[in-house]
Amino acid sequence: MCTVTLEFNQNNALARRKLAALLATGLFLQKEIKTDEPTSEQVQAHRELRDAALEHSRKSMAPIIARYL
Repeated sequence: MCTVTLEFNQNNALARRKLAALLATGLFLQKEIKTDEPTSEQVQAHRELRDAALEHSRKSMAPIIARYL
């Protein structure tokens, strides 16, 4: 089985009719694609990385900011 991905303008009536005709032949199936939700471990890891980057940027920028104040 192969997978074909189509992109089209959903406001184009001709494109919608052609797609409906393809699906009506029974030769093609339409599958719903589920997006992957991040796990709680991934969310926590992202938060830790974000917090570490923010903390480091504050420390490294402090002398530069102080020079211009």
